[in-house]
Amino acid sequence: MDLSGSVVVTGADGFIGAAYCRRLAERGQPVRRLVHARSAADSRVDVVALDLARAHADALTRALDGAFAVVHLAGRAHVMNETAPDADAAYKIANVDMIERVALAAIAAGVRRFVFASTVKVNGEATLPGKPFRPGDAPSPRDAYARSKLAAERMLAQVASGTSMIATNLRLPLVYGPGARGNFRRLVDAIAARRLLPLGAIDNRRSLVALDHVLDAFDAVIDAPAAAIGTHFVADAQSVSTPALVRAIASALGVAPRLVSMPVSALRIAGVLCGRREAVARLIDSLEVDPTSLSRVTAWRAQPFAVDAATVATAAHARDL
Repeated sequence: MDLSGSVVVTGADGFIGAAYCRRLAERGQPVRRLVHARSAADSRVDVVALDLARAHADALTRALDGAFAVVHLAGRAHVMNETAPDADAAYKIANVDMIERVALAAIAAGVRRFVFASTVKVNGEATLPGKPFRPGDAPSPRDAYARSKLAAERMLAQVASGTSMIATNLRLPLVYGPGARGNFRRLVDAIAARRLLPLGAIDNRRSLVALDHVLDAFDAVIDAPAAAIGTHFVADAQSVSTPALVRAIASALGVAPRLVSMPVSALRIAGVLCGRREAVARLIDSLEVDPTSLSRVTAWRAQPFAVDAATVATAAHARDL
């Protein structure tokens, strides 16, 4: 990547954003890190603290001035135990309204590429065997988070239409890598703590994507010709079963996987009884995507699934092994 302007990363202090900013900085690419708030100890000159949901339009435009590309990662992430009285409204403000404001400011600032990190949840929560989600499939969001991501994709396309800015939506499955949070982090912690996991009988296929492969996709889209416009999935070349993922993590940790086989039907019942039906379904059901459309229009290529020691090094329990 050798661009005439900088790359602006919103949500630059998050899991994916921080990693992408490090990559850009390490290779000498000018980067501007947009964060909601900066710590008193942060003296980096490329950090801009800005409330993207409330900042004046002129301030947004100034923050993006001189940039060639924006990688938009800021927003309200998926909340497992939602407490907001109106989840749809909360997600709309943080995800849909925000992307409209940032995209309009990007156009006003002369930004040429706009990359939005969306989610596979736009398409649904599960797939049938051999039928991965593809970009042209009808969306089927099942919760407020996924609905807001779909609305944000459409808002971005609407704002960018008829302008010189190329907008691309990248729908991501679960992202794993050093510093990963959420479900992946919880699974790593459980394996590191040598807990018994009743997941041995599950026979599913889940698309995942390594953090580095996501960053490669950002690079490829920014560098690509106009054909990269639109929506694409990003995923590793192979999907994996839940037991295979457990074994890979255990191998990286240097521990034996403590898998036991419980009937899948019993796991579903237990999930309902414990009030964790959706969490259990994510362990049991298949969710596959087809990332080949991105390879057709950019230099990005899906890479093999691989979990190594660096991927799990930040697990809370792994440090004590």
